Amino acid sequence: MLSRVLRVDGAVEFTTDAVGDRRGLSVSTYQEEAFTAAVGHPLFPVAQSTTTRSRKGVVRGIHYQRHTAKYAYCLRGKSLDFVVDTRVGSPTFGRWDSVMLDDRHFRALYLPAGVGHLSVTLAGETTLTLLTSAPYDDDRADALCPVDAGLDLPIPRGLTLAITDRDQAAPTLAQALAADLLPEYAVRVDLKLG
Repeated sequence: MLSRVLRVDGAVEFTTDAVGDRRGLSVSTYQEEAFTAAVGHPLFPVAQSTTTRSRKGVVRGIHYQRHTAKYAYCLRGKSLDFVVDTRVGSPTFGRWDSVMLDDRHFRALYLPAGVGHLSVTLAGETTLTLLTSAPYDDDRADALCPVDAGLDLPIPRGLTLAITDRDQAAPTLAQALAADLLPEYAVRVDLKLG
């Protein structure tokens, strides 16, 4: 399993080879030794596993939870996923990076607590799995507008985007910062022992 450190502090992309034969294929979407070597600690105790299935053009995010880390990978289809540093005080605050998650390269994505996640489905019937360090709690989940002009994320043109009203109405990064809605960078340390 290969790793690539992303432009957002603490976020890492993982790539592994699929092994195939006449029966199909087998792929290890998580390998603790490689993860620990890249991130500096083992994966968090998994509190919840969530699978989403989306049609082409579905936009999920930018979502983040102050105390929740994520590990995401694609089982089927193709999704362009963005990580956005929403942590006030982070050396990479406001910076973003992207990873193509698909069923060809089987990349996985690790996001530390407080880092925003945006998924844009590029193929019909795309299935993503997200492992999280805490159960989803709608009252503790925050969002930023996925089409924030200040972030200028390169969402592919030519897609008919399906964005929820909640995500469309979410504040921009600048608005969330001004309203003191963003997590502090120090929260990331909490998961190193977990």
